[in-house]
Amino acid sequence: MRRYELMLLLRPDLEDDKLQSAVEKVTRAIVNGGGSLSKVSPWGKRRLAYPIQHLREASYFLIHFDIEPGAVREIERGMLISEEILRHLVTVIEDRGPAPEESEAVAGDEEAAGADEARATATDEPKAADEPAEQTPAPASEAEAKAEDDAADQAPAEDATEGEPREPATASTEG
Repeated sequence: MRRYELMLLLRPDLEDDKLQSAVEKVTRAIVNGGGSLSKVSPWGKRRLAYPIQHLREASYFLIHFDIEPGAVREIERGMLISEEILRHLVTVIEDRGPAPEESEAVAGDEEAAGADEARATATDEPKAADEPAEQTPAPASEAEAKAEDDAADQAPAEDATEGEPREPATASTEG
């Protein structure tokens, strides 16, 4: 079952007993469709944003109910036939989370989880200045450093733009 909200706009010229009977007709249709009413709130007469059937105001009712989604269409069909109802709007009420008492307990759990996540991300961040950064091992002597440089110069390098090997850079002896 889903929770729905129904806004009814009824003709303002209806007498109170006809107004109540129109609302009861809708609530009976909800109950006969397998639903249950949560709340029926009369909002009274209010001015409309634009004229509907040459009327400038309407009697508003807000109804909260629970029902299977397939039964809503049949209820709406009955409201379209009724001459007392100017407009109606059925909307689904989504759950917005736990109740306020539960949300405080959940908030405490989320804060603890947030602290755990902060600790986890802190270990992923770069090391502090007092800790040495990981580096490639330095050659033990100048001879080893020169050998590594010579090996790098002799290996053919790929040109990133063309994908073909290019000649290693050579030092110019002309001066």
